[in-house]
Amino acid sequence: MEKTCLECGEKIRGRTDKKFCSDYCRNSHHNKANKETSNLVRNINNLLRRNHRILEELNPTGKTSVPKSKLLSKGFDFEHFTSIYTTKTGNQYYFVYDQGYLKLDHDFYALVKRN
Repeated sequence: MEKTCLECGEKIRGRTDKKFCSDYCRNSHHNKANKETSNLVRNINNLLRRNHRILEELNPTGKTSVPKSKLLSKGFDFEHFTSIYTTKTGNQYYFVYDQGYLKLDHDFYALVKRN
């Protein structure tokens, strides 16, 4: 029984358990299969990276406060973060990896870096 490539349909030579005729066909097949989930993950990772870069840029010392308008002007997206830390007093810090922020009064945010 001759096997054919799952991607291009050509005859496969070599090992009996091969599914593709070449690395190109194997990569092409898997890229097509994972395209939708890859785009979603890639877009969210890009948003998280941008948020992290903004927090890191605005917080060089490890602890500061900035107005919400400054975060928004740089393109910060408050809906994408990696974790939430709730203190004993009930304050919620939102973290993007090691960079965090806490909403303060008068549209200000405290920026912190987790050690």
